[in-house]
Amino acid sequence: MAHVSAAERRPQLIKAAIDLMTREGVAAGSTRAIAAELGVAQATVHYTFGTKEGLYRAVMEKLTAELISQVEQATPEEGGFEETIGTLAAALWQTVREQPASHQLLTELMMFALRTPSLAEARQGHYRDVIEVAARIVAEAAERTGQALAQPAETIARYFLAGFDGLVMQHLSLPDEEAEQICLRALVSALLALADGRLDPTATPVTAG
Repeated sequence: MAHVSAAERRPQLIKAAIDLMTREGVAAGSTRAIAAELGVAQATVHYTFGTKEGLYRAVMEKLTAELISQVEQATPEEGGFEETIGTLAAALWQTVREQPASHQLLTELMMFALRTPSLAEARQGHYRDVIEVAARIVAEAAERTGQALAQPAETIARYFLAGFDGLVMQHLSLPDEEAEQICLRALVSALLALADGRLDPTATPVTAG
């Protein structure tokens, strides 16, 4: 095989890792298996990424970038605030229905990263980036439509993503299309109420411990 630079090999190995782990799960993603997926020596993986965790970090960054790209492409540039949020939620949910394996792999990687200190930065970076883009979309939609926000855009984004992640997990574990559509609409309704002040979180007592 002709010599290929690390810069050229890097995206090839990331794709091979994604393909392999999408089919067989994160546990199957050893450097040996990923190298075999691409047809290169195991040493090539270590030379390019240093460690298996280094490759996993790159995979997480790639999947995060793709998710953010999907979010940005799905965001309407016109329409009212409610329409913007509803359209975005529906478009995101469509990606879950059409690409369940990708969402499952990202979920598995996040869980794996919780137990892997060397992946803490990648895990935090994923959520930081996704929250940031969601908050930006909320803020821009509010500014464009003149919608006053009763809560910070980041809080609204975190609320939506918390509920959306839960729906994704339910869809992957125990799908029910009718119930999921109702829950998604309810989530959007609650988000809009939080955004415009109809839902006041301070009025609901929550006691810990």
